[in-house]
Amino acid sequence: MGDSKVETISRLAQWKIDNFGPCSYKKSDPFKLGIWNWYLSIERNRYLYIHLFPEPSRVSKEQPPIARFILRVSNTASSSSSSRKFYISPVHERVLRTCDDFVWPVDTTFLGRLIIDVEFLDLKIYPLNGGEASSIWPSDGKLHSVATQNTLRCLSRMLDEAIHADLTIITADGTLKAHKAVMSATSPVFQASYHNSSEDKESSTIHIEDMSQESCTALLRYMYGTIKPEDFWKHRLALLGAANKYDIGDLKDACEESLLEDLNSGNVLERLNEAWLYQLHKLKKGCFAFLFDFGKIYDVRDEINTFFRHADRELMLEMFQEVLTIWK
Repeated sequence: MGDSKVETISRLAQWKIDNFGPCSYKKSDPFKLGIWNWYLSIERNRYLYIHLFPEPSRVSKEQPPIARFILRVSNTASSSSSSRKFYISPVHERVLRTCDDFVWPVDTTFLGRLIIDVEFLDLKIYPLNGGEASSIWPSDGKLHSVATQNTLRCLSRMLDEAIHADLTIITADGTLKAHKAVMSATSPVFQASYHNSSEDKESSTIHIEDMSQESCTALLRYMYGTIKPEDFWKHRLALLGAANKYDIGDLKDACEESLLEDLNSGNVLERLNEAWLYQLHKLKKGCFAFLFDFGKIYDVRDEINTFFRHADRELMLEMFQEVLTIWK
């Protein structure tokens, strides 16, 4: 029939019915909104009953929509918009599987030409493997995530392909290309260096010869936001030294947290020395707790003599004070 078609735009659906009598039933054609096909139906008994439901399908069965929506019904007895009467539903939110899951009874004597509008405020689904329901439409958070991923892809290409690179880095065993702007934004040390430099502004060279090319690449990938976890773990100590040297506070904190995560008897003395060298108070406290509170000092008796021969005197004094504190 000609009046069974539902028009859609954005998240709105509108069904115009040319002629609806006192004892009538009509069902719309299916219309697509979100990932489901939908139907509207209308019938009159004592009230005007409006149903909204998804078309039976595998998707609607396995992942039924959780719809949040508003309905509006109006008559169009005349072409003048001022003569139209409206009934607007409350905001509904429910799981919709069949035509029995939702019905809106409207106490009206509307006859003749009707318009039914549905505005979908949100449509959610549960994942097939369980978990929290999520909206099928992008939210601000999702948009931010997409934008962030795109930015990181661009930065990765800039680094990997040396797009408009204006900086050459000489490492212990090779050279790398980078961008002054990115490095300046990450490190105040680099920013001050480039700001005060009288070198050619279009191109310059810096020496980071206390890092290998591989570990310096990991540093650059951190600065560009594209470092992989396995590369971070592999080069933690080199990254810690660079973070301290170039005043990259968030990288220094990340290295400290990471070095705390896998303390063991084989590395605790080395970690304690790093903690002292770079003033990592949380790591130093963790090493002391590992050695003295948990009694692991007995596991490193063979290594402790070598450690004491090379350790800073103030560090040794702190260790002695820690022992006295435990003995009290």
